[in-house]
Amino acid sequence: MSNPGSTTQVDIEQILSDGQVPALPQSAISILELAQNPENGPGSFATPIEADPGLTGQVLKFVNSSYFGFSREISSIKLAITLVGVRTMKNFVLWSAVFSLMPNPKCGPFELRALWQDSLRRALFARVVARLLGYREAEECFAGALLQDMAVPILAGALPEEYTELLEQRDGGLANLSDLERERFGWTHAEVRGKMARSWNLPDELGILIAQHGSFDEIAEGSEAGPNLLAVSLSSLLPAVVDEQWHDLPRMIESYENLQINGKPSLEEVLEQVDTDFGEFAPILNLAAPAESLLDRYHAGLES
Repeated sequence: MSNPGSTTQVDIEQILSDGQVPALPQSAISILELAQNPENGPGSFATPIEADPGLTGQVLKFVNSSYFGFSREISSIKLAITLVGVRTMKNFVLWSAVFSLMPNPKCGPFELRALWQDSLRRALFARVVARLLGYREAEECFAGALLQDMAVPILAGALPEEYTELLEQRDGGLANLSDLERERFGWTHAEVRGKMARSWNLPDELGILIAQHGSFDEIAEGSEAGPNLLAVSLSSLLPAVVDEQWHDLPRMIESYENLQINGKPSLEEVLEQVDTDFGEFAPILNLAAPAESLLDRYHAGLES
């Protein structure tokens, strides 16, 4: 292995051009293309979904889950899209595609299951905060937070020795992975995920959220930061499942308290809502719940 403190020259473009990034399935590509035209309705979106039997089953399982709680079973894709909305369906199709495509690299402490658990928590948290901030397109924040770490499995697979060292140097969350990457390579996984978003032709708004969630402190201080970027970046302060302590809890508490929201619920209430939503959403993707809820982590952090 190389010296942890040394700078390693790694070409991002070379990694992306070496077949490391999987292609989106045609059904997801079709959905994204249709979403570019606001005049396309549920019938248009139903066609590519119905052409993919596996995706059709996933969509119906999603819509008939306790997450929505409809009083009767939904068996029509067109009706499903009408009930939950085009944007919600587009984001579900996109994440289902990415979820199935991401490799599980053999790279030291990396755990793909933990990454997806973290991603879903952040997505649900970002959506709750976006709604509290009055942002109408909160599903956009859900997708942006959900996909913000999608480059990590790709990089861990392409550079297993380097990422084994970097993940160990995180020291349970005391160090930020992006800071370690910048010191080691001169770039971060944020740049890579931005390039991935462009290669998949994701909508520009979503690509920006994925690529630029960055440091919450920098975004919160910027006068141009919108509620969508604010919500997604704040979600990055949530604890990772694999970390024993929530080192960013003081920053999370202070940052949440500084949000200008009328009738704002407590952070404890928000975390409880995210835990509830996780319990309803995760089974759709066969994703197990973490050993500790966010509310448990919050209380443990206050006591430490």
